[in-house]
Amino acid sequence: MRVENLKKQESVVESVLFTMGQSVEIRQLAAALESDEETAIQAVERLKENYDKRKAGMQIVRLDDSYQMCSRVDYYEHLIRVAATPKKQVLSDVVMETLAIIAYKQPVTKADIEKIRGVKSDHAVNRLVEYDLVYEAGRLDAPGRPALFATTEEFLRRFGVGSTEQLPEMNVEQREEIRSEVEEELNLKIDEEGHLLDEPECAAKTEESEKDAMTGDKESDIENEDNSEGCEEDSIS
Repeated sequence: MRVENLKKQESVVESVLFTMGQSVEIRQLAAALESDEETAIQAVERLKENYDKRKAGMQIVRLDDSYQMCSRVDYYEHLIRVAATPKKQVLSDVVMETLAIIAYKQPVTKADIEKIRGVKSDHAVNRLVEYDLVYEAGRLDAPGRPALFATTEEFLRRFGVGSTEQLPEMNVEQREEIRSEVEEELNLKIDEEGHLLDEPECAAKTEESEKDAMTGDKESDIENEDNSEGCEEDSIS
């Protein structure tokens, strides 16, 4: 029977989210309400707003195309007085660096990760998969069909974002600084978007720069020559 009453819709959604105890896809909520997905989204968003408005002990978070009910972060210190503190994996700088590359470049192959980092990344990628922060999202249609890696729903939960589109963007100064540091450390050429330039492209850009420099030098020589002739005429007169 289709649920029409708005309050009853919220109650059904609340019951489903509480009982499941994990993320529930929007299509599943729609099935529970026997409605379309837009109606399900409106119902869960009303419930979410109600929880937030009264600062309830529980909150509802959206994770891509799913919703999940969980404890509100504000009350975590009270929760751990009666519950065991969940064990969290400590991510080393190397693992965090690898995770950042995957998060911003996904789906990405291990070879591309290693090209950016400049070192082998098997251990870091395997560790991220073990922590359920990264998963194999498919295979690249290329020789050897290398695995493509992307971030998981657990990654979104751990870092408090609803989707990868909410990841912070680097400003121009940060991007330029990082690009300069990488070029200097790895002796690689990187464009303004952070992509590695192929050797022919690098050579073309280098040749173009050299031509510009030579042209500048010639113009400078001509200008100096003209100034020199002017000085000689002044001294003759």
